[in-house]
Amino acid sequence: MMKYRFLRFPEGKFKAVTVSYDDGTRSDLRLAEMIDKYGMRATFNICSTSVGRENNLSKDELLDLISRGHEIANHGANHLALGISSHLDGIRDVLDCRLGLEGLLDRNITGFAYPDTMRNISGENYESIRSYLKALGISYARLAGKDNDLFSLPEDFHAWMPTAHHNNPDLFEYIDKFLALDEEKLYRASRHPRLFYLWGHSSEFENAGNWDRLEKIAQKLSGKSNIWYATNMQIYEYVRAYESLVFRADNSAVYNPSLITVCFNADGKNYTVRSGETVKL
Repeated sequence: MMKYRFLRFPEGKFKAVTVSYDDGTRSDLRLAEMIDKYGMRATFNICSTSVGRENNLSKDELLDLISRGHEIANHGANHLALGISSHLDGIRDVLDCRLGLEGLLDRNITGFAYPDTMRNISGENYESIRSYLKALGISYARLAGKDNDLFSLPEDFHAWMPTAHHNNPDLFEYIDKFLALDEEKLYRASRHPRLFYLWGHSSEFENAGNWDRLEKIAQKLSGKSNIWYATNMQIYEYVRAYESLVFRADNSAVYNPSLITVCFNADGKNYTVRSGETVKL
């Protein structure tokens, strides 16, 4: 009988790091260049109406970011705060952005970051917003404003709370705590995967003249053999692939119907299941 089973990231890794930056200003180019140097991956959240404007990224620059392994995501055509906008205006803003970016970049754009940190999210209002985001084909939606050191994957991908903004005064303590986590030293029932999710606006580094802070963050987080460096969408798609695994009733085997190779840990042993493969356990 299988007692505990946990997702593991590609190659059986216990941890992942993802980075998310908003608004598509030209300082994103410097941020991308810096994190490229450290082998990290970012999601850039773009307002479709700002593309090509002065001080904003152009179509060619967005395509170049994609070619380097980064993700472009939806940030609302006009950056409306969905929590205080009417649902009709919110729907229009998200849909217009998706249509605009997809037409411009010739690819699916189904990731999303709430503009203005999604003010006034609560109860029925959130449920209505989540409902129309799902109807518009939005795979995940990133919130902000409740920094924490839980390093957990989201239970609800349409209310994805990051770990911390890069200006959080406790950020380096969070990083040290994350890096110190040792799967083997955790109680077996607590060995769920850990994710460090950094967010912000690259213009904040430019305005404060503190790009050295980003350099320090990247230096500390990068280059670890037990960490997967991924975009928001890569994290989302991997988790969904893991959730699609089909286990036999007696847990003697598992089938992977997805297109993604998936790793997991069952009672202390790591398994890898390729697309379309059935593995005996």
